[in-house]
Amino acid sequence: MIVHPSNRFRRRLLLAGAAGLAAGAVPGVAHARGAAVQPDIDGTKVWGARSPQGTVSVLQYRPSRIVVHHTVSANSTDYSRAQAHSHAHWVQDLHMDDNGWVDTGYHFLVSRGGWITEGRTGSLTALTGGRTFVLGAHTSGQNSQALGIACEGAYHAGAQPPQAQWEVLVTLCAYACDQYGIASTQIYGHKDYGTTQCPGVYHDMLPQLRAEVAGGGGGAGGGEGGRE
Repeated sequence: MIVHPSNRFRRRLLLAGAAGLAAGAVPGVAHARGAAVQPDIDGTKVWGARSPQGTVSVLQYRPSRIVVHHTVSANSTDYSRAQAHSHAHWVQDLHMDDNGWVDTGYHFLVSRGGWITEGRTGSLTALTGGRTFVLGAHTSGQNSQALGIACEGAYHAGAQPPQAQWEVLVTLCAYACDQYGIASTQIYGHKDYGTTQCPGVYHDMLPQLRAEVAGGGGGAGGGEGGRE
């Protein structure tokens, strides 16, 4: 695995924050907030999202669980921030143009390179506030109760998630649980609520995800690859 020095530094700060170190003084990297790390999240304006084609509803309460997905996109070996933005556009176009939805259905997306993008408009503001969340469109019967987090890639045919994606997924889930008061035991996969292969191998990894989130979000597990 080849890791670019700037990304190695960013990743080190991200994980250091989970141990309670003062990473917040460095712009553009994750920083500590409360008991969990507040990770870098590129909002919709940062990655140039389209405007929603209708009203995005903001629910005046907190979600009670997290549902993990995979996007069934190509397992790209481009781990750059630009690729994360390109993937966010791909998902939004699919959901708006093919599915006819108002906006991206997921609240957040985690790229194979470990970059997080806001999906549905308003999700980032709601998460940082910790009191409201946006009505999603990711899991039948759960959209008004669950935060939807989708991982770039297809993991239903034996592929393993890159280490960077895994680590940042753990950190994002830990932060969301901290902000919303969600127990780590309330992290599920899409297939828990319907007939689907989603999120592939990530579903098998849910016990590990719950354990690492409960342990503070350090994100020690994962599979192949990483940042380049």
